[in-house]
Amino acid sequence: MPEQALSVIKSQEPLHQEAVNVLSELVRLPSFSKDEWQTASYLTKFLFDKGVEVTRVGNNVLALNKHFDAAKPTILLNSHHDTVKPNSAYTRDPFSPQIEDGKLYGLGSNDAGGCLVSLLMTFLHFFPEENMPYNLAYAATAEEEISGVNGIQNALQYLPKIDCAIVGEPTLLQMAVAERGLLVLDAKAIGKAGHAARNEGVNAIYKAMMDIEWFYCYQFEKVSELLGPVKMTVTSIETDNKAHNVVPAECRFLVDVRVNELYSPEEVIGLIQENVQSEVKARSTRLRSSMIALDHPLVKAGLAMGKTYYGSPTSSDKALMPFPALKMGPGDSARSHTADEFIYVDEIRQGISDYIQLLNQLLR
Repeated sequence: MPEQALSVIKSQEPLHQEAVNVLSELVRLPSFSKDEWQTASYLTKFLFDKGVEVTRVGNNVLALNKHFDAAKPTILLNSHHDTVKPNSAYTRDPFSPQIEDGKLYGLGSNDAGGCLVSLLMTFLHFFPEENMPYNLAYAATAEEEISGVNGIQNALQYLPKIDCAIVGEPTLLQMAVAERGLLVLDAKAIGKAGHAARNEGVNAIYKAMMDIEWFYCYQFEKVSELLGPVKMTVTSIETDNKAHNVVPAECRFLVDVRVNELYSPEEVIGLIQENVQSEVKARSTRLRSSMIALDHPLVKAGLAMGKTYYGSPTSSDKALMPFPALKMGPGDSARSHTADEFIYVDEIRQGISDYIQLLNQLLR
């Protein structure tokens, strides 16, 4: 390894050690979506003790670089500190951080604690720098796991104008330049109640089955090179009827729709409503598909580092950002929400190094 590269690694080692320590403390503190006050308080105090002026908005923790200049563009470094609840398959205490065989175990360690602390250390690395061509904002946000209105969407109102963002999510440190949007659809088939023995009524289940078959078979015409086709999955079905001899008048089912960047949510909903008998309503259209241009400076900087890009099948706070955002971070999305969640400590080391190098590319 070149001597210069070794010198850079050694200079970043204190940041790595501190990142691992901070992540360990975060794992100890339960931070389920809408109840992240303990981790928010910890992060607020940590930054304050570093001499950083902190703004806390609910459970969102926000900060700006020391020599912030409103005349310069601003890059947001964002990740979330809320977690899902641990599933029943855990064999370890989800709130007891343990390092074994190079892995740091604990709830939220991979999604998205490793990204959160790597971006935090990157922010602190650049925090005192003068004469940078851009500003840095740091946002440790809440409610990402439930796409809550009190997360990034609320936090952005308390930040200066953001020009672009790096969103920390586990991507094996490759660049997720596009991201599927998400629609959750409530569908209701309407029939007519009747006695099952007398061939009465109109069975809402049978009407729902015809629509469910359409959802299963239909293929959207426009297929994205990065995200593939729009994907629709029926995930739940029920009726209010519990009696064996009553033809149900209503049958409700739930549809998960992953939208590529070639369709708006409104287009998808309209097409569905034209083709099914059931009443269909979207819970929200907030989580829209997004893409950052391949010639954007952040992407070009990553390409110069030898990184690859892809379209992400999962959604994140990137979907709620009205500016270009690159999703990239240490850890593996396949480990998210799994039992005995972990992140390799070396992934955190590489995350800090790559984030710093990416931002340094923009200085050239």
